[in-house]
Amino acid sequence: MELRNKKWTEAEFFKVRQQVLASWPTGSSELLNLDIAIANLKKIPAHKNFALKMAEAKKQGRTLVQPRAGVADIDRHIELMQFLEAAGADFLPSTIDSYTRQNRYAEAERGIEESRRRNRSMLNGFPAVNYGVEMCRRVADSVNVPLQARHGTPDSRLLAEIIHAAGWTSNEGGGISYNLPYAKNVSIADSLWYWQYCDRLVGYYEDHGVSLNREPFGPLTGTLVPPSISNTVSIIEALLAAEQGVKNITVGYGMCGNVIQDVAAIHTLQSQTEAYLYKYGYRDVIVTTVFHQWMAGFPADEAKAMGLIALSSTVAALSKATKMITKTPLESVGIPTKEANAQGIKASKLVVSLLKDQSFGELSQLKDEEEQIKKEVDSLLAYVFRLGEGDLAIGTVKAFELGIIDIPFAPSRFNAGKILPARDNEGIIRILDFGNLGFTDEIKDFHRKKIEERAKYEGRLVSFQMTVDDIYAVSEGELIGRPKR
Repeated sequence: MELRNKKWTEAEFFKVRQQVLASWPTGSSELLNLDIAIANLKKIPAHKNFALKMAEAKKQGRTLVQPRAGVADIDRHIELMQFLEAAGADFLPSTIDSYTRQNRYAEAERGIEESRRRNRSMLNGFPAVNYGVEMCRRVADSVNVPLQARHGTPDSRLLAEIIHAAGWTSNEGGGISYNLPYAKNVSIADSLWYWQYCDRLVGYYEDHGVSLNREPFGPLTGTLVPPSISNTVSIIEALLAAEQGVKNITVGYGMCGNVIQDVAAIHTLQSQTEAYLYKYGYRDVIVTTVFHQWMAGFPADEAKAMGLIALSSTVAALSKATKMITKTPLESVGIPTKEANAQGIKASKLVVSLLKDQSFGELSQLKDEEEQIKKEVDSLLAYVFRLGEGDLAIGTVKAFELGIIDIPFAPSRFNAGKILPARDNEGIIRILDFGNLGFTDEIKDFHRKKIEERAKYEGRLVSFQMTVDDIYAVSEGELIGRPKR
């Protein structure tokens, strides 16, 4: 099938589905019969349905909490999920292992066997495809809150089939956000097509009375990503998902560090996603937001790491994000223990509870930053639609080919990789080198002025060294990478 932004017909979907289910033995399960899967999903109570719980949280103006976690052995994974639920997690993840993310299921199978032999996880996540629907359903049945697959998979088709049939009511990712930050050689056209399948699967369930949630991955590379770029990607993925029939979308954003910019980014992500969906005819989609706690380098000191977690939680709560993804005080050390994960959950829950009835207020600086982000997003999306002559999928491929959209530090060879971000004198992420980014001259002049103000304050020239200094700053206890005097 040729890539285009048009809802797949059932005939097109079922033709591809045969190939997807035949790609690994667990795809032959009778539980993947869609009539059976639909009937089972309809039995899930509302409090365990991700889409319904997010919609309710939005109505209540609450910020709910979800960790990241996953291990190879299914019994230990269930124990981990139950432990995190007891710690207060409102939603649970199942972080998928790296072999599964690259569709290397045979190697994931060996990882399961090795984990059993050594009595510890030899995979960095849960191999859901290898376990199949029945075993994944055991995980869902073992907890009393909604379950989501979190991964980083350019081709998530079989994974999506298995987790949804198993009662996991949300799947994270998208054709851009789960490709360019994670893979080197997967083309954008291919990954957009793969994720159209995942979204069409959700659309099929929606057509048959089952509400499921989809969540683009907002932070992208997680390091100095300007909000206008990450928000643009989230809006594109939301529009592409809505075309395939998705009705419940959670758009995401990774903390940048300046409180004003972070709150403005969540506000504009919510409002612009809704506005673009409405503009293009998708008027029955529920949009919620997710704020990711600091994604870049963490302090090694546990107390300092907990301070960063508390700051992240404060910003999430004040921005009124619907959900927050938590970190742990062992973030810089490696894969955290379940106890460390619980500490992150409990600290985050306390902060959002204390702030649930407070708002950020109507600051003029906040409004200015919101308008700046909106202007930049509109500029980027205008280029995309022009390049695609109205077709968003085609325009997106061309925009990345030309560097009109460019993600900082992405490993993909399909990303231009020419832009350089840096902080301004207040710690707000701006752009130092634009490459071929689709900004107007007015927007570029604004960024240049902000970077030059910082350079003057620091008594140095505008240079790549600013970017380098900013990358390491937070792990060293500062937001802006000032020169050492």
